[in-house]
Amino acid sequence: MYIAVKGGESAIEASRRLLAAARRGDPAQQEIEVAQIESQFGLLVDRVMGEASLYDPELAALALKQSQGDVVEAVFLLRAYRTTLPRFGYGEPLDTERMRASRRVSAIFKDLPGGQLLGATFDYTQRLLDFDLLRASDQAPPTHGEKIAVAAGEPVSEAMPCALEALAAEGLVEPLTPSDGDPQPPDITREPPAYPMPRAGRLQMLARGDEGWVLGMAYSTQRGYAHTHPFAGEIRVGAVAVEFTPDELGFPIELGEVVLTECQMINQFTGSAEQPPQFTRGYGLVFGRSERKAMAMSLVDRVMRADEFGEELTSPAQDQEFALSHSDSIEASGFVQHLKLPHYVTFESELQLVRGLRARAPETRSPACAAADAPAPAADPTPAIEPTA
Repeated sequence: MYIAVKGGESAIEASRRLLAAARRGDPAQQEIEVAQIESQFGLLVDRVMGEASLYDPELAALALKQSQGDVVEAVFLLRAYRTTLPRFGYGEPLDTERMRASRRVSAIFKDLPGGQLLGATFDYTQRLLDFDLLRASDQAPPTHGEKIAVAAGEPVSEAMPCALEALAAEGLVEPLTPSDGDPQPPDITREPPAYPMPRAGRLQMLARGDEGWVLGMAYSTQRGYAHTHPFAGEIRVGAVAVEFTPDELGFPIELGEVVLTECQMINQFTGSAEQPPQFTRGYGLVFGRSERKAMAMSLVDRVMRADEFGEELTSPAQDQEFALSHSDSIEASGFVQHLKLPHYVTFESELQLVRGLRARAPETRSPACAAADAPAPAADPTPAIEPTA
């Protein structure tokens, strides 16, 4: 008989105390502070904010501390908090042309109008462990101004156009217009997803999707599982103003700034009966400095636009329901991890079923199954080789 594991409130409380002790770590070490996580693990904080759909670096750092660095758990905590916040309305569309860029690069133009800005990036490091970091640095901490420059950069001139603007003016890159039949953007945090989903909804799901999943889908498009040949048209990282129009005022007011990463990927398109040959766009926009996520998002966005260009749907990344519905780390984690919760009744019923099947009459069973149930032969007590003195 299957016997359930017994437990109770005292066992659960003991588990919670052990979790708190594990979070604290060695008491001889100084406890890490939320401000340290926010300032020194900025990329991790940005990822949590993006997948939680809530821009609050301090709370994202708090979630990381509480979760002991478990990104999925931190996203869960922050997204749960998000559901408790009041909703005042929708902000105005963000104008990334006015971004205060800390990084701006293009892979298709050497002399980018407005110049290229390398900013803080791993691209020019050797990817070797720096053992000097094992010791505390005697370098002076960055000034407040330097911290701001890393996150937000300097103001971009109004004359700095998008890198693709000149090609778009020649008709060589598709214009920035809403897709045909694109309705009012849905809010995926208030409306359950329904497929096929409009591009505005797809971009929202990709923006909050698990970075590993989106990156894997993007990688598959480059390995031949879609019709794509991408170039990084422009990548921008920097601060963008958030504006909101209160009903009482009737005009937009600036609430503050958020740091974003924007990527426009262009892909060769050989044309169709309705559209001329040109480069088409894939778009990515995510919270914080998340360049890899934005690039991956733009690749997946482009292959999901296959129906707009009359392309065949041949790859998993083009399947909206497959690629998008499995991108949410919270839903995926919950569905997988619920398996460790008690399933005593379900398992007992399946156990009885398996026992019943094995007890069927021998003539109704296959020879392999009958052999599996046959009793094992008794071990030969006589050793094969007599021991020697």
